[in-house]
Amino acid sequence: MIPSPTHLVLIPSYNSGELVLRTVRDALAQWAPVWVVIDGSTDGTDESLRLLAASEPNLRVLCLPVNSGKGAAVLHGLQAAQAGGYSHVLTMDADGQHPAGDIREFMAASQHAPQAVILGVPQFDASAPALRRGGRRISNWWANLETLGAGVQDSLFGFRVYPVAPLLGIMQSHRWMRRFDFDPEAAVRLVWAGVPPLNLPAPVRYLSPSEGGVSHFRYLRDNVLLTGMHIRLMIEFVFRLPWLLRRRPALAVRPE
Repeated sequence: MIPSPTHLVLIPSYNSGELVLRTVRDALAQWAPVWVVIDGSTDGTDESLRLLAASEPNLRVLCLPVNSGKGAAVLHGLQAAQAGGYSHVLTMDADGQHPAGDIREFMAASQHAPQAVILGVPQFDASAPALRRGGRRISNWWANLETLGAGVQDSLFGFRVYPVAPLLGIMQSHRWMRRFDFDPEAAVRLVWAGVPPLNLPAPVRYLSPSEGGVSHFRYLRDNVLLTGMHIRLMIEFVFRLPWLLRRRPALAVRPE
């Protein structure tokens, strides 16, 4: 497979076990290059991935010394991507939930509309926990209020293609967006920055522990984090509102 000079797959991983190896292999079967950011993992997967990278030229493994959160891992990958001349990254989780088979479709959509952020809209099956789906509806409601209904169909799903430059600029100017708050705040702030959202459906599967499923989501801790995030965004939204109303017509996606 000929590596793309502009678009890469970026997989942040923290103690994902053997699932990360399967996820990486599935991603490599669809796209090149694929980069993994090991976020201070202690389960030995960093060594396993380095061994795989030694025989796979389209795989690069980056490592953070301590666990810093998903957003921090993505930020590290974005900085390396920009230094390498890449313009877009597709982020996907390491735990096997996201559909590697849809990578090419999402990359093609990004290449067709490079000014947009391509947002995955999860298509749930029976494996999705009811609590997670309920919390998602609340976060989506807030995100659509904060963006004046600009078209963020799902604020939490991490299977996305981001334009590197605007997202990196946003993250480097804020100390937030480093943990579980990364995905929803990235979607909202990109819209505020004038980056139009383009939504594509994507199947999602929650793997059971017997299937090797790993979840670092903590219901109380992470919902408190999300609540604080939306409070911050709403305060800023009030001050941005006149400007957002004027900017709203410019958010229509116009393919280049």
